[in-house]
Amino acid sequence: MIRFRWVLFYAIAAFIVLICAVSFYKEWGRVEQLSATLDKRMEEFVVVSRRSQELKEKIQYYKTPSGIAYLAREKFNLVKPGETVYHLEVISPDEEPHAPEKAQP
Repeated sequence: MIRFRWVLFYAIAAFIVLICAVSFYKEWGRVEQLSATLDKRMEEFVVVSRRSQELKEKIQYYKTPSGIAYLAREKFNLVKPGETVYHLEVISPDEEPHAPEKAQP
C-alpha cells in the first residue's frame, strides 16, 4: 500500500509539472506575440509623433510674419507693393508645337 501511495504521488506531481510546463510554454508564446505587437505599435507611434512635431513647427512658422508672407506669395500669388513679378515659361524641345509638314509633290 505504501508503494502505491508513492506511485500515485509521483504521478500526480508529474501531471502538475506537465500542466505548469504547457501553461508556461503557451504564455511565453503569447508574451512574444504581444512584444512583437508592442514593437510595431511603438514604431508607428514614433512616426506619428515625428509627423505631429513637424506639423506643429509648420504651424508656428506660419504664425510668424515671414510665414504669412511665404503663404501669400506661394499659395495666393500675392506681391508686396512696388515689387515686379517675372513669369518664366520654359518650353523644352519635346513640347514645342510642330507645324504641319507640307506634302512633297
